[in-house]
This record gives sequence, structure tokens and C-alpha cells, in this order.
Amino acid sequence: MYGPRVRECSPLSRRALLGLAAAAVPLTATAPASAAGARSAGTRSASVVGGERLGLGGVQVRAAGLPKKLTAQAWLVADRDTGEVLASYNAHRRLAPASTLKMLFADTVLPKFAPEQRYRVTDADLADIPSGSSLVGVQAGTTYTVEQLWQGVFLRSGNDAVHVLAHMNGGVARTVAEMQARAEYLNALDTHVVSPDGFDHKGQISSAYDLTLFARAGLANADFRRHCGTRTADFPAGGKKTFQIQNTDRLLTGAWGLRPYAGLLGVKNGYTSHAGNTFTGAATRGGRTLLVTVMHPAEGSNAVYEQTAALLDWGFGAGRAAQPVGLLAAPGGPKDSRPTVSPLPTEHSAHASTAPPGPPGPSTLRL
Repeated sequence: MYGPRVRECSPLSRRALLGLAAAAVPLTATAPASAAGARSAGTRSASVVGGERLGLGGVQVRAAGLPKKLTAQAWLVADRDTGEVLASYNAHRRLAPASTLKMLFADTVLPKFAPEQRYRVTDADLADIPSGSSLVGVQAGTTYTVEQLWQGVFLRSGNDAVHVLAHMNGGVARTVAEMQARAEYLNALDTHVVSPDGFDHKGQISSAYDLTLFARAGLANADFRRHCGTRTADFPAGGKKTFQIQNTDRLLTGAWGLRPYAGLLGVKNGYTSHAGNTFTGAATRGGRTLLVTVMHPAEGSNAVYEQTAALLDWGFGAGRAAQPVGLLAAPGGPKDSRPTVSPLPTEHSAHASTAPPGPPGPSTLRL
């Protein structure tokens, strides 16, 4: 069986007036003036996107019974439909995201190409993949459908598939610029994008809050939902041959001694030597969908999944007794209202023409 060759190693400014769900008080959220210089690892000290409590260090929660053995450097639990943040720990701490950043890549690029569109890969498409990347096995000279390339991204976290799609989108630099603009539109102001694949690069950072925003936005797209919930697929091996690939999300597949988590929708895992293990998961139970992001737990590779499962269990068990401590920001610019819920992003699954995309802007990046 083929699989990933190796695991991964290795100015924007916006003010947003956003309501705090728990207190219904508008707050001013200010992005750093310099993305590269000011967006270093750490926790916000000023008023923050989503509410004041989300900028505080330590656990923020208004219900009992949180799991006791949580070792992650940051985590967050939110209701997908209302946008209420039910609990968090260092929600805005800026950390290396690893392949969870591929959620932003998919949310940005996935709507642009029809699944059945075919593309013949060239050597140039694969020339700038970082050494040590996780790979699905894309080969120059082989023709793939867009559907297959996205399977390589979601199931095997293949940086080769990411770079092919980025070149189809006009190149890595253009794709990175569009991802950064998309992050700003979503009010994910902790995120600084350096590469489309999440690989370790100086200054490439995100936060548990922002990754949860990316998952929420992505899940509004039917193709995104389908891909992140796919367990296995047949991938081209050249000619008429194929090989089976399996999703590396262990809560979805039940691999490595873990049981599949009941009701899990996806979404994306990641690992690099710098970021450690990262994961954003979404699950539905009793008509309610929760999002959980866990970043860099202290233990081994299963800990990120075990702690995600424990936080999902807590969220579902606490039910409506867990009063919100903040809010997932709605996309699309400054707000001065006092929302009690944050509207879901709308689906944006219409596929663009195959012509090279224009520069990032409202028409390209609109939900």
C-alpha cells in the first residue's frame, strides 16, 4: 500500500467590533499592524476577536466537569451553529498550525474548480515541495481529477497534491496571498500564512480560535464536508492502476488503537516537529454540532485525538448548561451589533471557470 512517504518536519490590519456572547458587550478587536513582525507566538494582551475572556490566559469556562488531563498548549470548544465558544484555553495563542492550515487552503481554493476537471501534472508543479513533506504519491505526467487531488489533500495530507492545486490556482505565491486575505475576511487575525500546506516556516502561525473559524467556514461547503469525512479512496498510481489511501484522522477511522468517534464529521489533523500534533474535529450528537481544536498536547501522537474526544464528550454532556465565554466571529468585516449568536457562513460551492483566477478581492473571496 502506498502512503505518505514521511511525516512533515521541520500586513494585515483590521479592526472589528464584535459582541461577546456571554456579556453582550461590544468590544474592539484590532489586528496587529505588521503581520510578519507582530504576529509572533503568544497570547493577545488587548481586546480580542470573539470577546475579552478569550484573550485571557488559562481555562475559560462557565460549567463544571471539564476533563482533568488536558495538556495541550491551546484548545477551544464551540457550537458550530450558534458560534458560541463554550470553553477555551489560550484561545488566541499563536502557534505553528501544521497541516490543520490546509483547512484554510481548502476553504480558499476548493470552490474554484469542478471536481471532474482533469489536470496533467508537470515537474514544475512538484518542484517547490519542501523536503520532508508528507506525500500522497502524485506523479508528474499523470492526469488526475480535481476530486482525486482533494482526496490526496484531505485523506493523506499530501503536500504534493496541495502544490499541484496551488499551481492550478495561479501559483503558490498567489494562493498564499488569497489564503491570507481569506483569513482576514473570516476575522482569523492570529493567522499568518507563509505556505499553503502548513509546513514549518518562520512566521507561519495560527491559533485554536482561528483554526476553529476555518473549520466552521469550510464545513459550510458540501464538497469540503464530503472530503473531510471520507475514510478511504482509490488513488491513481499511473496507467490504469490505483492504490487505496486511508484518512489519517484517527478519530474518523479508528486507527492506532483508537475507536472511531461516534458522529464525527472530520475535520483535519496535522503534525510537524515544531508544531507537534494539532487537530480540529467536528461531531454531531442529538442535533447539535460541536467544534473542538487542540494544539500541541504534551504526550504522544494519540493524545491530540484523546483530548479532542474528551472535550467533545464534555461539550455534549454539559449541553445548554455550558454558558458561552465568547463567540466565533461572523465573517465579512467590522461589526458593531450585539449578537447573541454568530451566523453560520453560507455555502460557497459554485465552481469558477478554469481560467486563471484574478487577484484576491471581495469578488474572489466572498463567502
